[in-house]
Amino acid sequence: MTARTRVAVLGCGAIGSLYAAHLARVPGVEVWAVDPWDDHVAAIAREGLRVTGLADFVAPVRALTDAAGLPPCDLGIVATKARHTRAAVEAAAPALREAAVASVQNGLGNEEEIAAALPRVIRGSIVTAGTVTEPGTVRYDAPGDSWLGPFEPSPASAAQVRWLADLLTAGGLRTHALDDARGPQWTKVVFNAATSAIAALTGLSIGRVCTDSLLRPQVDALIDEALAVCDAAGIALLRDPAEAVEEAVAEAFDHRPSMLQDVVARRATEIDALNGGIAREGARVGVATPRHAAMVALVHGLESSWTGAPTAAHGRG
Repeated sequence: MTARTRVAVLGCGAIGSLYAAHLARVPGVEVWAVDPWDDHVAAIAREGLRVTGLADFVAPVRALTDAAGLPPCDLGIVATKARHTRAAVEAAAPALREAAVASVQNGLGNEEEIAAALPRVIRGSIVTAGTVTEPGTVRYDAPGDSWLGPFEPSPASAAQVRWLADLLTAGGLRTHALDDARGPQWTKVVFNAATSAIAALTGLSIGRVCTDSLLRPQVDALIDEALAVCDAAGIALLRDPAEAVEEAVAEAFDHRPSMLQDVVARRATEIDALNGGIAREGARVGVATPRHAAMVALVHGLESSWTGAPTAAHGRG
């Protein structure tokens, strides 16, 4: 490890802000964050990045709205919405040519987008949660482990994976370096894909979706379909998704997932990275996924009600 490690964080919303701030607490680490939100970037540059909630500190993060200002970096973290991955990485590519770059985003397919522009990619999965409450301030809402491993088609080295994991752990976000990080990633994806699309389509919270007598069988059927894909792909989940459902009912009954929040705000959703990602992997391994394909079609149809674009115009290639 060099005397000073430089880390770029692309996307400084809630997750990017939490990871940038915790890394910036580690001695010898210099963090650069890139985000298009002018007020947020200006506040961070002026006063530092403040963390409230489960932690209380201010971190010295160097913030930019244009990735062209990034210096060469050793490590990178991508925390944008899935639809912005390719553009964000391509803009930062000159500074990340020699870096190992990790996705901490929702869904599947983000690592492929990063690998299209950069050679050393880390597959990441997180359960940490937070909210940007005002420019320059992020509230740390829920703790949780992170898991990192080499992205198989275009991998960072095991040493680079451990390097980033050790830095995050030192900063206060416990992170595990794995040889195969597909299990943690798919554990999260299977639960989110089984619940978020239904919440987005109905306007109901996760708890209401999972306890409704008509909707719960649909949740279970989506889980079963995804588990068949995992079995065919040789992916071992960290836990039974049914346990995650019961935990969500008990501990997060009123939670409105980000896909529902996107629909309420009339923004494009991450349906292609969640249910669409499961459908793509199903097609690759020869497992039919009609329920997940239906969720993709229905959510894109809903998006078209406010964009006016035909559903065929949506999606990731």
